Amino acid sequence: MPFIALVFFFFFLYLRSMLLQLFLWRRGRNMSKENETASRENRPVPRLNERILSSLSRKSVAAHPWHDLEIGPGAPAVFNVVVEITKGSKVKYELDKKTGLIKVDRVLYSSVVYPHNYGFIPRTLCEDNDPMDVLVLMQEPVLPGCFLQARAIGLMPMIDQGEKDDKIIAVCANDPEFHHYNDLNELSPHRLAEIRRFFQDYKKNENKEVAVNEFLPADTAREAIQYSMDLYAQYILQSLRQ
Repeated sequence: MPFIALVFFFFFLYLRSMLLQLFLWRRGRNMSKENETASRENRPVPRLNERILSSLSRKSVAAHPWHDLEIGPGAPAVFNVVVEITKGSKVKYELDKKTGLIKVDRVLYSSVVYPHNYGFIPRTLCEDNDPMDVLVLMQEPVLPGCFLQARAIGLMPMIDQGEKDDKIIAVCANDPEFHHYNDLNELSPHRLAEIRRFFQDYKKNENKEVAVNEFLPADTAREAIQYSMDLYAQYILQSLRQ
């Protein structure tokens, strides 16, 4: 009996020791969590970028290149251009008006490529309900979606399937080889012939008629841009009144 009592006594001591260790371990763990929580609460919270924060509650926060990009203080003489199609490309990219993204419309049916970078002037509107189109002469191709500063040097009147679809001819204002041009008559006749021929031919294999009339000077181009700016402003005012 004394031996059994002694066994139970040592077992009781062992059990009590284990329970005490478990109690101390759990208490230390809880204190560690409390300290960690207090540390998080006292730690300064980093400010979220406004665009990231707004994206949590809105479907889209991307800037729209047609409406959000300014035309520039020098318009209608010098203005921003959003490039849609790269010089040398056979892919017809264009602005998706709903999303503001540049989408692939089609690959050209004819064996031709765009002779220069092609895009549009933001915050302008033409009779075809599109922004004003621009062909920008410069040394290098520019990626679709980029924007640059350009100077109008002329206007190419064009009729596309019976609808007016004029194109502004411009030069990149930040290209040292082209920025000094101020009017179409300063360009070689061959360059103008290339531009004309491209637009006359690029839809032929689609059985679509395009007519290109005589090029007009820089003054006429600036007037056309100013008119498209005014038309856009009227459109915005009407939208706000609705």
